[in-house]
Amino acid sequence: MRMAFNVYRVQFTMAMPDPDMPSPRYHNVIFVETEADGSGAVHHVTGDITSGMVYATRKEGRPEESEIFVQKDFIGVIESATYPKKIHAVLEVLPPPPKQKKFNIKTMRTEQMKADGSFYEPAEARSPMFKCTEWTVEQAIPALYASGILWKEADREDT
Repeated sequence: MRMAFNVYRVQFTMAMPDPDMPSPRYHNVIFVETEADGSGAVHHVTGDITSGMVYATRKEGRPEESEIFVQKDFIGVIESATYPKKIHAVLEVLPPPPKQKKFNIKTMRTEQMKADGSFYEPAEARSPMFKCTEWTVEQAIPALYASGILWKEADREDT
């Protein structure tokens, strides 16, 4: 039988919520439980949408022990023999959330901007902003499933 690590989507409270996004919002990460004590590594995007975000990873204790922990959901397993090399190969090439806001000197406030850097007009429809939740849920997790690196326990091949 293959050795595998459990993988979770974990949500943490944010230090500073974005006033332009519906609340509540949480920082979403992919957590790979690599140790018997429940600790492991976080894979996520960091930064903000006024400067752009980047993919990052770090060692993490049990998420439930963090004072900003909100929720932990099992999403599958990943083969331990190829971790973390294969997960990095998939996540490092996904585009992280780009810069989506900047300071508007006309209104004297930080506002959402278009992809070309121009500002929206007051009544103009705005594109949805793309942040850590969207990157994790809409890009990263589906890409890991599609690559075959992350699989649901029932799909796992026993060898």
